[in-house]
Amino acid sequence: MSQAPTPAANPATNGDPAGHALAAAFGLAPADDLWGPQSVAATVTARWYAEGFVAPLPDLGLLSVGGDEAASFLHSQLTNDVEHLPEGQARWYGYCTAKGRMLGSFLGWREPGAIRLAATRTMLESLRKRLTMFVLRAKVRIDDASGGVALLGLGGEAASVALEELGVAAPASMHTTSAPGIVAIGLPPALVDGAEWERWLLAVSRADLERVAAALGKRLARVGSAQWRWTEVRAGVARIVPATSELFVPQMVNYELVDGVSFTKGCYPGQEVVARSHYLGKLKRRMFAGHVQGEPPAPAADVFGATGDEPCGQVVMAAPAPQGGADLLFECRIDAAQAGGLRVGEAPLTLAALPYAVPANPPPPG
Repeated sequence: MSQAPTPAANPATNGDPAGHALAAAFGLAPADDLWGPQSVAATVTARWYAEGFVAPLPDLGLLSVGGDEAASFLHSQLTNDVEHLPEGQARWYGYCTAKGRMLGSFLGWREPGAIRLAATRTMLESLRKRLTMFVLRAKVRIDDASGGVALLGLGGEAASVALEELGVAAPASMHTTSAPGIVAIGLPPALVDGAEWERWLLAVSRADLERVAAALGKRLARVGSAQWRWTEVRAGVARIVPATSELFVPQMVNYELVDGVSFTKGCYPGQEVVARSHYLGKLKRRMFAGHVQGEPPAPAADVFGATGDEPCGQVVMAAPAPQGGADLLFECRIDAAQAGGLRVGEAPLTLAALPYAVPANPPPPG
């Protein structure tokens, strides 16, 4: 079976100890880079994404929001409906400034007694503190649950079988299932060579991690967090990291196209700006997928058009592609993307397909 080397990451420094322990539980090396704490595989098979894989994700962390008024509080803070989020479903959420720029992004779901919000690990404490500022007298408690829960990414043909062997039914996209010590969240599939590959996020109790890691390792290839980030890119769902915080209105990164924004739920920080972008005018900027040769560009790296030296966009996410080079999501002026001739630095940027349609205008009200 052919092997493809995993691109090097910086050695682990003083990053998240729990994240580094998570990498070690799967026999992978810990590291830190601009995306946060990482797990790094020495080698991965050329078609790991098709054969079935598990990736420990130290670059993701988890907030637990509990209390009698947890749902109503989050409903007033985030871009999507929380009050009507049922158990068994998951949703994307943005958290915006008053000017409508995304401070961070969450994947949220309900568990008994709490709402869970997964986000970029290096942003978790700042997001927790900002949310806590607005709790006031509400009956809400916001805790960092990352020390007690490990997050894993699964995908490929063998992943659903591996889940069933753990006693967890494989949930459909944006639905959840559970078993003792495990919650599985179905995610939008990654679009690879015209085919859709299913993906799941697992939230595993640290007490059950050794058992789960051993079971999954028997059937699935162990890959690193950079490989998982590539599946995020191929799924077309933006994740906000420190370098991109406060850069984008949700529509600039297609967040309403992946059902991350409700236009009927009422007020939240930045709601007026987000609603105005939706209802009043033609959007001039969107998120696109692309490919460059060489190493993955840094988050927020400038994208340039065919004419002029002024940037026309910025990199949202990037990851090494299995067949070489890097795949990326980038925010850009629509006219510049349509004109072609894009580049990141000196590297030509070619457009790639997204797994959903991007309308030229906002969808009609209603």
